[in-house]
Amino acid sequence: MYAWLWRKLPGRPLARVLTAVALAAAVGAVLWYAVFPLLEPAVTLDEVTVRR
Repeated sequence: MYAWLWRKLPGRPLARVLTAVALAAAVGAVLWYAVFPLLEPAVTLDEVTVRR
């Protein structure tokens, strides 16, 4: 997958690295601000029960 992405990115190696970093940051931002808030009600990490 990484080789395919590397071949599809335009430009010289430095431009490819910067583009790949920008794409990774964009994916991370979409996950952080859109996907994770939608999943938060289904994953209750605040309600922890410890039984002895």
